[in-house]
Amino acid sequence: MRSRYDIVVVGGGPAGSSAARSAAMRGKSVLILEKDRDIGIPVRCAEAVGEIGLKRFLDPKPEWISNKVNFARLIAPDGTAVEVSHHVGGYILNRKVFDFDLAQMAAQHGANIMTKTHVYDLKRDADGKINGVKYLYLGKPCEVESRIVIAADGVESRLSRLAGIDTVLRLQDIETCVQMTVANVRLDRQYCDFYFSSRLAPGGYVWVFPKNDHLANIGLGISGEHNAPRAAIDYLKEFIQSHYPDASILTTVAGGVPCAPYMDRMVTDHFMVVGDAAHQANPMTGGGIVLAIWAGQICGEVAADAIDGNDTSQKRLRQYEKLWYDAGGKVHIRSYRLKEAVYRLTDDELNRTAHKINKLAPENRTLVSIFKTALLHNPKLISDIIKVFLS
Repeated sequence: MRSRYDIVVVGGGPAGSSAARSAAMRGKSVLILEKDRDIGIPVRCAEAVGEIGLKRFLDPKPEWISNKVNFARLIAPDGTAVEVSHHVGGYILNRKVFDFDLAQMAAQHGANIMTKTHVYDLKRDADGKINGVKYLYLGKPCEVESRIVIAADGVESRLSRLAGIDTVLRLQDIETCVQMTVANVRLDRQYCDFYFSSRLAPGGYVWVFPKNDHLANIGLGISGEHNAPRAAIDYLKEFIQSHYPDASILTTVAGGVPCAPYMDRMVTDHFMVVGDAAHQANPMTGGGIVLAIWAGQICGEVAADAIDGNDTSQKRLRQYEKLWYDAGGKVHIRSYRLKEAVYRLTDDELNRTAHKINKLAPENRTLVSIFKTALLHNPKLISDIIKVFLS
């Protein structure tokens, strides 16, 4: 351990590890501080990722992948299933191994990593400028200096607020999610299933992601504004009991997922925020693995360049915001508009959409055609639909 680093990254998930690796590859001294005992544990994620997206940034290792899925089914409230025609598949990851390996990659390029560290405050110099963090390590107060702090501390990010960046989410923009990994279920491992119904998951959806023929991640997210009458875990228990009555529950995890508008301020002097902490998950689906890797890579590159130029001011670090807007921000804004429209659809409208789509030839049952049919009453969104799903 050093007393000073170029960059301290708080959080060892995909965003934090990717930022650390990107900066370390450019010769910067980097420290990752992770609050949990192990990188990648607990897994608070459905673990699904698109094949094309992942391969854009990484060469997948066999041990990262629990299952390869080739098809998706969207299931309407009345049980009508629509099989989506798509030319590529995706993976159900083993996030314990995947996240651990991402951290190892950062370490191989020179980053230091400490787990069991609870970062509770920012460190500031005599002029009030951020110059590191304060943390507890095995109950002992410690601190470390750095030229830049990168907050990759998840949706509940405290550091961002301490730095003066507003990351507060409205109730309708956070999904309360709960997931169980269950065994003793019968599955077609080629399919990921998505259930849409105000009865099953108001303001969200249920997912069934097979890890093999008899093991699956089954979870749901409900909009925060629907969380008061009934807890998300009660919805999930009811779904599993009705659809998989013989399931044996191996793990249960819960957490919040930001499905929020684009956050256009992600930096201040000597400080950057990335990943779920920066609301960079897809606002329509809640998926964020590839987006976190992408944003982390950009964040780490800009941080390293800023240090090389001896300028870590907000003005200099805003290059990250500009690059992220070009990379993912435009699609994020369109996806949020679609999310707002889709989540206002009634169960009857979802049923009618499913019935219409199933009259099409199988090769025409694409995501674009499904969304165009569902949002036919809102033609202004057609351009968003095309740009989001073809991007």
